[in-house]
Amino acid sequence: GFSCVLNPKRRENHLLGRTKLSMSESKIIPMSEVQKHNSKKDCWVVIHGKVYDMTEFAPEHPGGSHIIYTFSGKDGTRIFDTIHTPDIFDKYTDVAPCVGTLDPKDVKETVVEEKKEGEKPPLDYLLNAFEFEQVAKSCLSAPAYAYISSGSDDEVTLRENHSAFGRIWLKPRVMVNVRDINMETTILGYKCAFPVMIAPTALAKLAHPDGEKCYCQGAGNQGIIQVVPTLGSLTVEEITAVRKPGQIHFMQLYVNTDRKKTEKLIRRAEKCGCKALFVTVDAPQMGRREKDMRMKYVPQATNQEDDGQVGNRGGGTANYLSSFIDPSLAWSDIPSLKETTNMDIVIKGIQCAEDAVLAFKHGAKGIVVSNHGGRQLDFSRSAIETLPEVMEALKKVGAENKMEVFIDGGIRRGTDIFKAIALGAKGVLVGRPVIYGAAGYGTAGVTKVLQLLKDEFRTAMMLCGTTRVDEIDSSMVSIKSLHHHYVASPNPDMMNYGYEPFAKL
Repeated sequence: GFSCVLNPKRRENHLLGRTKLSMSESKIIPMSEVQKHNSKKDCWVVIHGKVYDMTEFAPEHPGGSHIIYTFSGKDGTRIFDTIHTPDIFDKYTDVAPCVGTLDPKDVKETVVEEKKEGEKPPLDYLLNAFEFEQVAKSCLSAPAYAYISSGSDDEVTLRENHSAFGRIWLKPRVMVNVRDINMETTILGYKCAFPVMIAPTALAKLAHPDGEKCYCQGAGNQGIIQVVPTLGSLTVEEITAVRKPGQIHFMQLYVNTDRKKTEKLIRRAEKCGCKALFVTVDAPQMGRREKDMRMKYVPQATNQEDDGQVGNRGGGTANYLSSFIDPSLAWSDIPSLKETTNMDIVIKGIQCAEDAVLAFKHGAKGIVVSNHGGRQLDFSRSAIETLPEVMEALKKVGAENKMEVFIDGGIRRGTDIFKAIALGAKGVLVGRPVIYGAAGYGTAGVTKVLQLLKDEFRTAMMLCGTTRVDEIDSSMVSIKSLHHHYVASPNPDMMNYGYEPFAKL
C-alpha cells in the first residue's frame, strides 16, 4: 500500500500493456545517459522504466520543484508510487514528454520498506475508532505511520485534542420519546447523513493503494461530505470520478505562492463539481513534526544547489511537500479569492475568537476551528476548548447564525461529536480515524469507522433526550472543567497505550 517492490518483470508488463509505443518511447536509453541530465536546466527522471524530460514541468509541479530535482538523473519510481497513480503522465505529455525507455539491463529492483504484516482481526471485530489505529500500526510502514501519526514538538497539543473532550460532561435527560432519531443535518446548505465530514488529509496512498478513493467511497456509503485535499495522492478529478450520484465534495486549498496555480486548481475543483473551498490558513510554516523528521522518509538532496526554493531536506515528508504554500497569505487576500470562485469560502485553521470575527467580516461562509491536528504549534489549545469563546464572539457581532462553524481534531467518539454540536458547531471533520480505517481495510474500513461514530452519536442523542440534531444545545453539557488543564479527567488509556494485543482468532 505505502509503496511496493518494483521489479523488472512488473515494469516489463507495464510496458507490454501498451498497445503501441510512440517513437520516443521505443528509444532505448542507458542509465549512464540518464545520469548526465541531472540539473535544473536539463532534468530527466525515470518512472516505471520510462525516461521523462521534466525540465519544463518541474517548476510547475504542484508539490514543488525540489522533489523532482532530487531525482534528476535518477529513478524516482519509489517516491512517485507513494503519491501518484501510474497514468498521471498521460495528463502532462506536453510538458513532461517521454524521451525513451530505460535499457532493460539497467533496470534494478527497487527495495523499499514494505508494509508490516501483522495479525489483522476481521473488520467486525473492531468496536471503536481507537482500535483501528492499533490495526493500522501493523499494516503501515514505519515512515508512513510516523508521517500520519506525528504531531509537533512534544505532541502536547496532539494529545490534548482528544483529552479536552474528557473535561466536558454530559447531562442526560430521561422520559423523552426517542423512538425515532433523525441525525441528518445540512452543511453549507447540503444534506449530510450526520454532522461529520472527512477531513482533507494528505497522501492517502501512504495508507492504501487506492488512496483518496477509499475516503470518497466511504463517505458516499455513509451519505456524508468529503473535503478533497490539495496534497492528495490522487487528483481531484480522480477522486470525484468514483463518487455516487448526488454525492457532495468540498475542496481544501493551500494557497500557492504562484497565484495562477491556485486559480488553476480552483477551476479544476469547480469543474469537478466541488461546492465549497476550505482555505487552510494555519500553515505559513509547517510545524516541527519530529517523528516524521527523524524517519527521513524523503531522501536527502544530492548534487542540487539550494537556490532558496528547496526546502529543508531533514524536515520530513510534510515540509518536503509543502514548500509551495504562500506564507504571505493575509486577510486582504480573501476578497480576491472570493472574486476568483463562486464556491463558498470556508476559512480552515481558526484558533481564537478574534480571527473568527475577522473571517465573518471578510465574508467567509464558514470557519473550521482547528490546530491542524496538533501538527503545527505545540501548546495551542484544542478546537473544542476554543469553540465556546468563538461562538460567544460571533454572537456579539450578530454572526452566530450567519456563518457556520466546524471543528476538527481529536474526535474519536460519537459523544465527541455530540459535545461539539452542543457547543455550537454545525459539524466536525474526522481525519486520522479515517486514514487508519483505510490502512487496515480500505473502503470497507473507512465505512466501518464512520458507522461506529454514527452509531455512538445516535446513542448519545437518545440518552440525552434529543431526536434531531437541532435540538442539541449547550444546556446538555457541563464545561466547568474545560479550561482547567490540570483537573482530574478520565484516563484515556486507549489513546495513550491501546488495548492489549488482539487475541488470535
